[in-house]
Amino acid sequence: MPEWTAFAGFVGVVLAGLLFLARASADVLTPAEPPVSEAPTAAEYPASLGERVVGDDRSGLPRFSTTTLLVNVIVSQGLSATLLLVGMWIAAVPPSALGLTADSLAPSALAAGVGLGVALHAVNAVGSRLSDRFGFGDATALREAMAPESAAGWAVLLLVVLPLVAGFEELLFRGILIGAFATGFGVSPWLLAALSSVAFALGHGAQGRIGIVVTGALGFVLAVAFVLTGSLVTVVVAHYLVNALEFVVNERWGR
Repeated sequence: MPEWTAFAGFVGVVLAGLLFLARASADVLTPAEPPVSEAPTAAEYPASLGERVVGDDRSGLPRFSTTTLLVNVIVSQGLSATLLLVGMWIAAVPPSALGLTADSLAPSALAAGVGLGVALHAVNAVGSRLSDRFGFGDATALREAMAPESAAGWAVLLLVVLPLVAGFEELLFRGILIGAFATGFGVSPWLLAALSSVAFALGHGAQGRIGIVVTGALGFVLAVAFVLTGSLVTVVVAHYLVNALEFVVNERWGR
């Protein structure tokens, strides 16, 4: 018999740690406000526009290499996913409670994930443009920092990093927080969908204010899809495509 209470407590600890790290990442990646200083004198002020632009460092962002960021994602998400899987095994949580059944691998479930992922990418693109236009925070800074320069880097990103991210986040925010908790505690999956979407949004604070809002909305759509289809595979495929298209369209083709 599954140990639902113990499993829920364990998941709560993992989720709290994840949100703490997300908050710390947001603080690191948020540009610092430039100090207010007196107007420069003629001697201090660069003579040409070119000199002024070259010397202007407004980002205030710490410089991490792409490799460092990708390795950080692999280690942190891989470790978190491993903890959840071990916790599920110890608590005897059935895979069916997570939306992992034979039907979840049917071609129709995979096709639904592809269609949903493409549609959500379009919505996500609109959100990024709104962020740039109205200055609600740089939702693209993290994506740009993680975009590889080499073919090998793109292979690691598309075949290792992004599948791991999609698998872990859907396992936690949809499979466990909605599917497992609805099964184990008899709570409405729609209520859990709303609550998990809030947690999902807060876990993406590094994308800026508008990024949090857009991510929360996308998370709720994924939650609705999970409740309606009962398939974790569908939302994993959709989530992967949202992220993969974001990188390929903007950082590979858009350069």
